[in-house]
Amino acid sequence: MREEGLAALAAARNESDLLEAKGRFFGKKGALSEILKGVAGLPPEERKAVGAEANRARADLEADFEARLSEVREKERLAREGRDRLDVTLPGRALPPGHRHPISRTMADIIAVFRRLGFSVQGGPDVEKDYYNFEALNFPPEHPARDMQDTFYVDSRDGDLVLRTHTSPIQIRTMEKSKPPVRIIAPGAVYRSDSDITHSPMFHQVEGLAVDRDITFADLKGLLTEFCRMTFGPGKPLRFRPSYFPFTEPSAEVDIRCVICGGSGCRVCKETGWLEILGAGMVDPAVFGFVGYDPEEYTGFAFGMGVERIAMLRHGVADIRLFFENDIRFLSQF
Repeated sequence: MREEGLAALAAARNESDLLEAKGRFFGKKGALSEILKGVAGLPPEERKAVGAEANRARADLEADFEARLSEVREKERLAREGRDRLDVTLPGRALPPGHRHPISRTMADIIAVFRRLGFSVQGGPDVEKDYYNFEALNFPPEHPARDMQDTFYVDSRDGDLVLRTHTSPIQIRTMEKSKPPVRIIAPGAVYRSDSDITHSPMFHQVEGLAVDRDITFADLKGLLTEFCRMTFGPGKPLRFRPSYFPFTEPSAEVDIRCVICGGSGCRVCKETGWLEILGAGMVDPAVFGFVGYDPEEYTGFAFGMGVERIAMLRHGVADIRLFFENDIRFLSQF
């Protein structure tokens, strides 16, 4: 049995084979263990000799097992290291170049257009007071127009903090600090409880404000027409249609022919053939009352656009949610 066990250990090619041989010959339920269990039943004159011989055989097998186990493990280690060894003569793996996110690029392009048109850039807090987000923009408490913006309210001691629903509060803060003439744009992230293929709970806006003497709706229309020409290129059909905003009067929505379907109607444009890109209007005199401007002396216009909507139109993207999924297959196209 000793010779058979040594032969089995010598023939083992891996650790699994060694463990199998150990179990068969000298493990807890192996052949030698069974012999040692039966020694007590032998005649006294045989008991000592058989027990001593079985123990010697077991000791020899255990010693050979440990030696073979170390040998097999060393071979496996050398094979593994040879397989995983770094070849320093190979050329390095070049990382693919990164680039700006399409929303960041679109935001930068919009800002650049309005800078060329004479506007400066202003910023403000994302967590805003209710006064600046609503009241000073002619949204009194309990006014039904607040229902137009599904708002995230922030739990605070005074209960007057919100995640800003538009960047219009920057306009109020700027007018509080500055006297006319004012010509600014206000880019940044905004937040509304809204999500579908054309809306996201967090998105980006660029709003604009111009206040001076003798500003008219014709100035607003001319500015926005030029912006659309510089952004989308010449020849893109536009339309201005009457609308309502609490902080402008008169107000208008500006639409561009749907670039997804070319105007034939699709789910993105809700089968109308047009996509709204921004809202605009003449500043309501009531808003001037909150910042101390004389509405008899000054007039102004304001406008606001969603950056994601502009990016969708420029790149032909049908679902706004693609911009926020961080799928490299999508982002690498831009």
